[in-house]
Amino acid sequence: MRSFLIVLGAIITMASCNSTKNTAAQSNEQVSDTIRIANDSLEYEIIIIENGFYNWLVTQFPEEYYSLGFLENQNRFYVAEYNRRVINPLSFDKDLYIFTINYDPKVSYGKEVNYLLYNYFLYFERTYDQKLK
Repeated sequence: MRSFLIVLGAIITMASCNSTKNTAAQSNEQVSDTIRIANDSLEYEIIIIENGFYNWLVTQFPEEYYSLGFLENQNRFYVAEYNRRVINPLSFDKDLYIFTINYDPKVSYGKEVNYLLYNYFLYFERTYDQKLK
């Protein structure tokens, strides 16, 4: 009976050590931030995939702080400069400026999309030490 308890205790100890290892391995995995906004009626979509962006975004001024006109004006400038850098890969880091942003100032994207895009540009400037303005 005593040897049975020792064997049972050893099995429980091994099982608990093994489950601890799996938990630690899972907690070390890094999950990327992905923010997706879509509007099927206007046929546009904004997807921001950037590690740390969401955590940074929650520390910024809320959406209500800005007017829609301010966000649209800022985004027009930022998009134009960003796309100019995409077109000139010899002058700017081609790993940072990969895709052009199709932002049409004549389209009303709404405040949420403009807010996210504006804050992404701020995040981009600070994270990668770029000056788009």
